[in-house]
Amino acid sequence: MVGLGYIGLPTAAVFAGCGVKVLGIDVNPKVIETVNKGEIHIIEPDLDMVVRAAVTEGYLRASLVPEEADAFLIAVPTPFVEENDTNSHEPDLKYIKAACDTIAPVLKPGNLVVLESTSPVGTTEQMAQWLADARPDLTFPQTHGEESQIRIAHCPERVLPGKVLRELVDNDRIVGGMTAKCSAAAVAIYKLFVEGDCIVTDARTAEMCKLTENSFRDVNIAFANELSIICNKLDIDVWELIRLANLHPRVNILQPGPGVGGHCIAVDPWFIVSSAPDEAKLIHQARLTNNAKPHFVLEKIRSRLNELAERDGVGEETKLTVACYGVAFKADIDDLRESPSLGIVEALKNCFSGKIIVVEPNVQDLPGSLSGTQKADGIEIVADLHVFLVGHREFRDLVLPEEAVLDFCGVRRPQK
Repeated sequence: MVGLGYIGLPTAAVFAGCGVKVLGIDVNPKVIETVNKGEIHIIEPDLDMVVRAAVTEGYLRASLVPEEADAFLIAVPTPFVEENDTNSHEPDLKYIKAACDTIAPVLKPGNLVVLESTSPVGTTEQMAQWLADARPDLTFPQTHGEESQIRIAHCPERVLPGKVLRELVDNDRIVGGMTAKCSAAAVAIYKLFVEGDCIVTDARTAEMCKLTENSFRDVNIAFANELSIICNKLDIDVWELIRLANLHPRVNILQPGPGVGGHCIAVDPWFIVSSAPDEAKLIHQARLTNNAKPHFVLEKIRSRLNELAERDGVGEETKLTVACYGVAFKADIDDLRESPSLGIVEALKNCFSGKIIVVEPNVQDLPGSLSGTQKADGIEIVADLHVFLVGHREFRDLVLPEEAVLDFCGVRRPQK
């Protein structure tokens, strides 16, 4: 398993739990040390028990260097290209390329290589070419078809943080091999633990399927977020509006929030836009809408703080305290990747001279970008303004004066 992050480690642990010998590869020595002690470096329910058992029983170990194996699964990040002074949304495949360079020396005839990383259309074929360039002594599907010595496939993850272990087993998997034999080899591997269906297609369709799933979510969240801004202008309770509208048998509006984060929904639609910029108009606009929501949230916070300063005669905002609840990208997890809430608190820190308390029960240490703020030890906070950005379960029953609350995630609304 190449990559021991939020997807790689649970996947490795599930394979190991089935009695399969698994070697996890990662570039971070601390990750290797942690896993080999039977511990975990991420928060995911029950993962600690599964990893501990797998390591103790000798089915899972981690290393900085690969070894020969029957199958290689790649689950590494696919970020955007970093460009100076620009906000690039071009996909960067450097980590996939690095994974190819890592495993190429130990490939042998009969191996299967599966790309799990969410990727632009055509990446699986690019991976196959990188491997072929590194190992001209082996044959690959792009030149030898069904008779290739190395099988190549794409099988994107489709799990929900917080429920990864269950969904790895229960959810259907889309398997896109470069040939029929490639698909069959991949299905055989995944059926060791997948109880859902393994549905076969070609590699490009499998790549596009994952991007489509997350773009669908992004577009629908954008609709909810746009509604929240409209309702703010028209003095309508957006949560009540959505509750009523969803009583229609064919309407299911999602809940608005402070934006969209995470390693998938906030990123994957850009891969479609990058591949077809003239055609992906709605998908592009949804990205712009969701990316703009944090700016709206920040302005609402600043406006309320100004009102408090004027109303209470504080005069200087340095005397005000604002508590921000949640900086993870979604409820009940510790993942800060692409988190709009984190970005909002960072921006608030740069434009507000008062005291900022960050309430984040799922993160032990705040990132360096929030230096200068105070991390709360508990959730009983004294502040002039309480801003709810993420609906962690710990926040649902807090008793606070409503006039001192801004709720951008609906956590203060009655739970369904």
